[in-house]
Amino acid sequence: LHSDIDSGDGNIKYILSGEGAGIIFVIDDKSGNIHATKTLDREERAQYTLTAQAVDRNTNRPLEPPSEFIVKVQDINDNPPEFLHENYHANVPERSNVGTSVIQVTASDADDPTYGNSAKLVYSILEGQPYFSVEAQTGIIRTALPNMDREAKEEYHVVIQAKDMGGHMGGLSGTTKVTITLTDVNDNPPKFPQSVYQMSVSEAAVPGEEVGRVKAKDPDIGENGLVAYSIIDGDGMDMFEITTDYETQEGVVKLKKLLDFETKKSYSLKVEAANVHIDPKFISNGPFKDTVTVKISVEDADEPPVFLKPSYIFEVQENAASGTVVGKVHAKDPDAANSAIRYSIDRHTDLERYFIINAEDGNIKTTKALDREEIAWHNISVFAVEVHKQHQEAKVPVAIKVVDVNDNAPKFAAAYEAFVCENARSNQVRPFIFSLPPEIIHNPNFTLRDNRDNTASVLVRREGFSRQKQDLYLLPIVISDGGLPPMSSTNTLTIRVCGCDSNGSLLSCNAEAYILNAGLSTGALIAILACIVILLVIVVLFVTLKRQKKEPLIVFEEEDVRENIITYDDEGGGEEDTEAFDIATLQNPDGINGFIPRKDIKPEYQYMPRPGLRPAPNSVDVDDFINTRIQEADNDPTAPPYDSIQIYGYEGRGSVAGSLSSLESATTDSDLDYDYLQNWGPRFKKLADLYGSKDTFDDDS
Repeated sequence: LHSDIDSGDGNIKYILSGEGAGIIFVIDDKSGNIHATKTLDREERAQYTLTAQAVDRNTNRPLEPPSEFIVKVQDINDNPPEFLHENYHANVPERSNVGTSVIQVTASDADDPTYGNSAKLVYSILEGQPYFSVEAQTGIIRTALPNMDREAKEEYHVVIQAKDMGGHMGGLSGTTKVTITLTDVNDNPPKFPQSVYQMSVSEAAVPGEEVGRVKAKDPDIGENGLVAYSIIDGDGMDMFEITTDYETQEGVVKLKKLLDFETKKSYSLKVEAANVHIDPKFISNGPFKDTVTVKISVEDADEPPVFLKPSYIFEVQENAASGTVVGKVHAKDPDAANSAIRYSIDRHTDLERYFIINAEDGNIKTTKALDREEIAWHNISVFAVEVHKQHQEAKVPVAIKVVDVNDNAPKFAAAYEAFVCENARSNQVRPFIFSLPPEIIHNPNFTLRDNRDNTASVLVRREGFSRQKQDLYLLPIVISDGGLPPMSSTNTLTIRVCGCDSNGSLLSCNAEAYILNAGLSTGALIAILACIVILLVIVVLFVTLKRQKKEPLIVFEEEDVRENIITYDDEGGGEEDTEAFDIATLQNPDGINGFIPRKDIKPEYQYMPRPGLRPAPNSVDVDDFINTRIQEADNDPTAPPYDSIQIYGYEGRGSVAGSLSSLESATTDSDLDYDYLQNWGPRFKKLADLYGSKDTFDDDS
């Protein structure tokens, strides 16, 4: 640097400042010359900006304004090209066409690409020829040979060079390594290493057991090398099968059905191995399959006996005599030796030992008579063993059906019980169901009609059943079947005499109902009514004398006392008229249940009435009723010792009709109240009017 005002006398001083001043660049303060103190690197810094100024040496006063200038570093080719990666890896399918792109490699040069050729790069291949090539300007690596075979060589190592100065001499260069692997394609079919395989299997082998293995070799890998095996021909196609073990790429020959050495000793199979995945581009290299012959020999084995049938079903009649032949089983030794067979019954299946078997010929016999109604089927198992080889045995199920014979007479399916109404008419049907068609034994009270449909109807032969005389009938019935021989049995039908309404509907069959609802005959009803009228007359006379009424009792003509007797001298409704009079009202309430307490002594124990002497319900004869009571009193040690008629003079407790006696009223001077006669119904209306309260009489007047 030099100032115009510098006269060379040394009074001007030059000062340098800016980027790198005093470190990289220094200035001579007298002459203004600038020098670099060390080597510059353009790739590190391409230019520097500096400022220079001339000042007075003595006063440091600026003599001129500062001047700025730029120092540029000029490039030289001092940097070789460098690749982004030291090593590259690439894949390309085998048998790719020439020129197939494999990978692109890229290098860079730190020199100035705008100055000269220092940064102009050219690519070339140093190793890997003649298999691959590289484009000089782009660095793209391509295949150079056709039909490269992975099975021949799978991996290639290629060295690529990048050189600056356009590749001319004197240029700098850099290199990188590229590992190229050929990927597999299905270009090879599977091949068996041999044309025939020999195998053997025992006849005792079970289905599913492995016989042997075959393997076709395919140099391809992955899915391109997958092989599937199949049997396409041979006389053993029905006896054997083949599966593929994809882990080992082997074909596994297995037994499909049981073998028999005595029937067939060898088999032949034609096995095919084929690729699973086929590439259409290489179909011309096919066919992608191969075949091989597999010969299998059957080895003889010591087999157990074999029954001619998988199971046996026999029949035997029940009640057959011991020793009856049921049937015969037969087994044989399938081996060539044809050993003798011995038979036995598995006693776990015949615990009662109903059967035995002939050990030599297999005949099964009974040991006792069989009952079909007890056991209809017997299921046993029979063993067959070789005489000289006890460990070889076979087992077969035998079902024995016990055939029914007509050895059981028919009988009622249940304990049937019917009823008959006391007022039942002859030939009235009482329906009843039987399990078998019956034959009839006649009965004086009932008859039986066969309906010919396994049922029968019971009919009443007479009228006038009475629970008092007999409340239970046992009707014997003979039932016969149509078997050979025919069987019959006598069954008993229980028929109860019950009370019914006019429609024949059941009301009650028990004893209590009989006592409370006893039916009365016409004569008994008239006798009872006569007794009641006589008692009422006595009561009226006694009350009349007791009252000693002064005014005469006015008796209207239509209310003559004598007419009261005539009014009640009616016949009533017969047996069905249960409302006319109920003799139960005269009975001792305590005696209804069969217990009559004594008044003079305290009984020491409860007397239970004798079953044969209990009163029958719904009596129709008062004489019979009274005789029964007399007999009961005579045989009862707790009954009073006086005449049984006194039983009816006992008022008891809670009588339904109340007391009819006026004897107790004789001891008092008070008037008796006869208003209760109003509640006795229309038959006692006149008595109620005569002896009712005075107010009532006045009102009626």
